[in-house]
Amino acid sequence: MKLVAKMIAGSLALTFAAGVASAGEKWDMPMAYNDGNFHTKNGKLFAEAVTACTGGELEITVHGGGSLFKGNEIKRAVQTGQAQIGERILSAHQNENAVFGFDSVPFMATSFEDSEKLKQAANDTLNAVLAKQNLVMLYSVPWPPQGLYFKKEVNAVADMKGIKFRSYNAATGRLAELSGMLPVQIEAAELVQALATGVADSFISSGSTGYDKKVWEHLSHFYDTQAWLPRNTVFANKKAFEALPAQSQNCLKSSGMLASAAGTARSEQLTGWYLTELAANGMAVAAPSDQLKADLQAIGATMSSEWTEAAGADGKAIVDAYKGM
Repeated sequence: MKLVAKMIAGSLALTFAAGVASAGEKWDMPMAYNDGNFHTKNGKLFAEAVTACTGGELEITVHGGGSLFKGNEIKRAVQTGQAQIGERILSAHQNENAVFGFDSVPFMATSFEDSEKLKQAANDTLNAVLAKQNLVMLYSVPWPPQGLYFKKEVNAVADMKGIKFRSYNAATGRLAELSGMLPVQIEAAELVQALATGVADSFISSGSTGYDKKVWEHLSHFYDTQAWLPRNTVFANKKAFEALPAQSQNCLKSSGMLASAAGTARSEQLTGWYLTELAANGMAVAAPSDQLKADLQAIGATMSSEWTEAAGADGKAIVDAYKGM
């Protein structure tokens, strides 16, 4: 993985060195996470690579932190052409199509290796769904494995009853319901305020979110449940993409391949570091107790069955392809 990261870094450096020959078409790329987040940093490298690859014929400006469109507005903005390209955690749109939740089925894919296999299993179906919505997928990058944040010690699902839980998609909302918590829909940009004002007292996410948001100022415990690895996906407006010259389209695709590999390598590299930083800032970081793990596995089995039923034939095809790898 280190070798792959070095190769990717070298390729990007060579691409950037090519320079920009002339100013051309300009695209806006809204992203939900702040400029310090590794997804946003990766998105900026992708944008620079595209501009260099096209010789300045296509320039992409990244707008991080929900500054151009909020997280829950980005997908719609790109579909309708208000922005030509953007990044979104597609599982947040599982209510539109259950397929979007393929990466948030608890305990189906809990490692980077399995996450990659699951993505490959879902690619054809996901691309077809997006195409019908006037979108073209360019790349996706997984978050580190998801864990649970609380402001108290939790040793079993019974200890969660009544806790206000930040949800960001159908899977997290259902997790809250099945564990007796109270789901509250909150976008990433509003998470710190929600924790500070008591709107939410708990959430599930990676160590990245905890570190970026300094959640140790409001919460005390992190349980490394490794429930799933959700993906942030970068997609373009299909009409805008198809209107580009073939060279620019190829640059978007090739730069996306590099960004996917580089972002995934960085996510894996940072996984342990984030947890070390949470502990260094006073949080209790631990694996879930045997009872909590068993309780969550039972909830995961229920959610997996529900997702497969909701996704129908498409969901079954994804799961079957994944299990066959």
